[in-house]
Amino acid sequence: MRILGIDPGLRITGFGIIDQTGGKLSYISSGCIKTLDGELPSRLKSIMDHLNEVIALHRPEQVAVEQVFVNVNPKSTLMLGQARGAAICTAVLNNLAVAEYTALQIKQAVVGKGHAKKEQVQEMVRRLLQLGGSPSADAADALACAICHAHGGLGLGRISTAGYRMKRGRLV
Repeated sequence: MRILGIDPGLRITGFGIIDQTGGKLSYISSGCIKTLDGELPSRLKSIMDHLNEVIALHRPEQVAVEQVFVNVNPKSTLMLGQARGAAICTAVLNNLAVAEYTALQIKQAVVGKGHAKKEQVQEMVRRLLQLGGSPSADAADALACAICHAHGGLGLGRISTAGYRMKRGRLV
């Protein structure tokens, strides 16, 4: 299964693509989509256009997106939500299944603790995918989101969750 992880942002949107074969994860690609300062619609279009290129090139089967956290600044939270919406719409328009994860769930799945620092996430992504160097923070977050999904996520990662429910990011 090929998974596209997305760490949405209005200035920088990270993406990471991994393959899952049984219990083995393989790195395919990652990077950042940087938007230029300007009007919101053109920035959202830039995110959508670049994600469409990534999807066309790498043909993922599923998408995992990090959920928006509520920020101190409501305007920033709303702007981030719009970038996230553009990413989700791009995936859906490409007929891809989309799963959403909180930062806490992603860090728990990758590092083992939900309040890990960015540097810890980068290091664990590097180790889990056997990379020669650490990816940028945004690309690492996107790869971590894909890894979280591959490790079971909400059932789309091929682990049956029938008869279970989620509580605080865990199956119960």
